[in-house]
Amino acid sequence: MFADSLRSIFLAARPKTLPAGLVAVWAGFVVVAKFSAALANSPFAPDYRLALFTALSCACIQISCNLFNDALDAGHHADTERRQGPLRITAGGRMSPCAVKCWALFFMLLASLTAIPLILAQGWGVIFIGVPCLLCAYLYTGGPFPLAYHGLGELFVLLFFGLVAVVGTTFVQIGWQPGYAPIYAAAIMLGVICGLLSCVLIEVNNIRDRAEDATTGKRTLAVRLGDRRARGLAMAFLVAPYAVTRQLSEVLPGLGWNWCWLAALLVGGIILHKLATTPADKRMNTLLGLSSLHMMLYMLSITLG
Repeated sequence: MFADSLRSIFLAARPKTLPAGLVAVWAGFVVVAKFSAALANSPFAPDYRLALFTALSCACIQISCNLFNDALDAGHHADTERRQGPLRITAGGRMSPCAVKCWALFFMLLASLTAIPLILAQGWGVIFIGVPCLLCAYLYTGGPFPLAYHGLGELFVLLFFGLVAVVGTTFVQIGWQPGYAPIYAAAIMLGVICGLLSCVLIEVNNIRDRAEDATTGKRTLAVRLGDRRARGLAMAFLVAPYAVTRQLSEVLPGLGWNWCWLAALLVGGIILHKLATTPADKRMNTLLGLSSLHMMLYMLSITLG
């Protein structure tokens, strides 16, 4: 029985989407590592232990958000028999809404516990970053104004899986000093890039579910824009990070060509083709895995550059 519950929670955690948060932490760590290598007598060095705890905390928050989404969407009757995406464990009857919410709270607790080393390293600033992240994990689909139901999902992802995660990771690594402004400028730019790549994931998900969402009151951006424009927006999210590569190289030291860029471009091209040709049904599920792979290849290109 407990093993069945764990399998259900694994499904509800949506492992294909987890690279969104982990890549952002990776990006913040890379910013610190590149500046540390570029600066003579650098006053800081990348801390792998803090990076690991940051990644664990971020992953737990994301899993909590996904679990709340599973339980609350079922409560809003947003997951119906017309669903084209993977099985939702609450709507599918595999677990009760209360049980799923309890698991979500458990992962919130884990996120808080794994953040303790970060608080010890950088103090109260980490709490001011972490508390809004925990609150928004619930408010994404909960509360009196659920963000995902009002077309604000992409903005949420851009902010929290992009700017907050990357800049927050950088802060955990080095704290704040006035002389660190160029480092944070690079972190902000890379944060926007990571956020845009994460937005590809949510847009693919919303395009696939657009027809169902339109009948259940879930007014995602894909519902508001329509299929064609939503696909164009997803393509723009994917292409934009490449359009600013030169500007990124001006603020991030050590960024250059490597063969991993070719792999990222190839996967990105496949995604663009599939966005243009794949019907808005369960066949789009493969795009989620491809988009996660693309994010990792893009970040690996920056790391090796």
